[in-house]
Amino acid sequence: PDGRTAVAVHWDGECLGDLVLRVPGLHNVRNALAAVSAGLALGATLEAMRPGLEAFTGVERRFQRLGSSAGVDVVDDYAHHPTEVTATLDAARTAFPGRPIVAAFQPHLFSRTRDFAVAFADALAAADACYLADIYPSREQPIPGVTSQLIADAMARRGRAPVWQGARSALAGVLADAVRAGDVVLTMGAGDITRTGPELLARLTTRPGA
Repeated sequence: PDGRTAVAVHWDGECLGDLVLRVPGLHNVRNALAAVSAGLALGATLEAMRPGLEAFTGVERRFQRLGSSAGVDVVDDYAHHPTEVTATLDAARTAFPGRPIVAAFQPHLFSRTRDFAVAFADALAAADACYLADIYPSREQPIPGVTSQLIADAMARRGRAPVWQGARSALAGVLADAVRAGDVVLTMGAGDITRTGPELLARLTTRPGA
């Protein structure tokens, strides 16, 4: 409940008890169990480790819950590699079971987009809807022919074309007009898409009927 994950801890053939993690996703379960294994191997007890593990709520920009407005939950994550996108979407499914997941993704770097366009398309196809922002260049100069359209085309070939593509600065407005109560908006990327979540919440707060 409330995005928590219960996991049974087994060690040397014995069930030591359950942990209730406050962070969702299989990747967080694996991280917690790795920490428990290391502690047990060094002689610590599960009970000694439990308070810290169960109190951990994550770090900034890692499945960071920004808030809720008009029945829409908004989460931000630094995911900027296909495997991270997959893990973040998996965490969203765990934290918000049965609810539509709306992915808003901003590719980071032209070179990464060129190299992983197909993998990004595969990862983003797990969302119920995808909004695709232009590439955040960071330190790079543009590469001819490399835009977020590469990801969009790969998604379209899978029958999962993005709902929208365009400038990051326009994204919050587009989302505010489109999302409905019950949706979970997941902003992902290592660029300025981190501004989109707060912008969206502000718009939802002033939306008629909010």
